[in-house]
Parts: sequence; C-alpha cells; structure tokens
Amino acid sequence: MCRWAAYRGTPIPLEQLVSAPGHSLIEQSQQATQAKTATNGDGFGIAWYGEHTEPGLYRDVLPAWSDCNLRSLARQIRSPLFLAHVRASTGGATSRDNCHPFVHGRWSFMHNGQIAGFERIRRPMEAALSDPLYSARHGTTDSELLFLLALEFGLETDPAAAFAETIRFTLAEAGRAGLSPLVRFTSAFSDGETLHAIRYATDAYAPTLYSAPMCGNGGHCLVSEPFHDPDTKWHEIPAGSFVTLTSSGMRSMRFEPMQVEAMKVAEVA
Repeated sequence: MCRWAAYRGTPIPLEQLVSAPGHSLIEQSQQATQAKTATNGDGFGIAWYGEHTEPGLYRDVLPAWSDCNLRSLARQIRSPLFLAHVRASTGGATSRDNCHPFVHGRWSFMHNGQIAGFERIRRPMEAALSDPLYSARHGTTDSELLFLLALEFGLETDPAAAFAETIRFTLAEAGRAGLSPLVRFTSAFSDGETLHAIRYATDAYAPTLYSAPMCGNGGHCLVSEPFHDPDTKWHEIPAGSFVTLTSSGMRSMRFEPMQVEAMKVAEVA
C-alpha cells in the first residue's frame, strides 16, 4: 500500500513534509509502519500549486530515497498547496504514467487503496469515460481511472457526490462481473484552492489517514501515517469520512456511498 502526504496553508518548502521531519515521506518509502508493505519503492511524485492554475508535476520510477533530485527540489520549491506520494504497486507497471499524483487541468489526485478484481472490470469502467477523458488516460492503474471517472461524474461541481458515484459504479460493475465487491480508498485531491481527502472502505480495513495543524503557520496537513514530531498533535480521521481544507480551516462529513444507494432502492420500492 502507498504512503502520501498533502498540505494546504501558508506557503512552505515541500521538504517540510517530504524530507525534513522524522519519519518523513522519504523515510516512509523505506520503512512504513502502518501499511501492509514496509517498502514503497515503485516510484514517487509531487504535485504543487504556484503561479499557474495547473499544478506543477514531478514523477519518477526511482524509489524516493534514491532520487538525487527530489531532496533538492523539495528544499527549493515553496507552495501553499501540494500533494506528495510514494508508491507500492498493487497493479500496473512501474512507469511514470502510473506514478501518483495524477493531474488533469487544475485538478490533482493521489490514492492509497485497491479495487478487488480490477482487471476483470477495467474495460467496462473505461467505457464509462467520455472520449476526452478516455484520451486523458495515460497509465493503467485503478487509481488514475477512479480519478477520471470522478471527473466524468461531476468532480468540478460536487466532489463528494462525484466520488460517491464513482465508488457505487465500481461496485456495481464488480457485482455484474460476479466478483465479491471490495474497494479500499483513501485519497487526497485538489483544484488548487481547496484540499479534499476521503477515507473509505467496503470492509473494516480502510487505509489510514491522519490530520494535524502545522505548528505556527496556520497550515494543515493530511498524511497516511504521522511524522515523528513531538510538537505536532495528530488526529486519526475515521473511516467513512470526507475531509475538506479551506482558508477557513478543516471540516469533515460522513462519506457512505452505499447508504445513499440503499436509500434510492428504498424510495423505488
């Protein structure tokens, strides 16, 4: 399972999440403590917002700990909103196109989780994309496809509803394929202004998610697992949560896509 970190607030160097703290994201790429696999060496990536509407993007297939440029870039680049990810592949080749974050227009997205039996439902999932979004698919991962489906289902106007519909659609396709539906989904995504995160699973094993204020600067970070910083107070985000970070702070609401589906069925009945 992958590890990631995201930040929104006063501009800071990327290194404050990527490389500087104890148990930083680079350290987690070698020795994660809250994941099935301790090593996350199948590539990495960072997406950051600055002078332009579209995010900057740097990804590579090297393990984060061995890339000679990552520490230098993280030290020099300052951003008020960025996403950083180290990958442990559960499917898809180790290639730049399969490394997170994924970007489309002003949106950026990264993910930790899995879809059980993805290869058996990949084709009908891709068929749900419009031609422009299908053409925007460059890799082979379930993560990128979930992101593009959310864009198809209205991410621009209602992020929570778009990802809820994406998950319901995915589970419906799994059911049609005769699979036991399983989605584990912890993600972060942004339009450059607002940072969102979701922690959700159809079983009891939603990938971890924590939040904390950045001491002294008014910012806030979201991570797969906490850094080792005695001055930072980490809070575990419960499963079934949709988190939003804006200039006004952090708010959280319940995220239960299948409860919405059950309500629809009840109304029809």
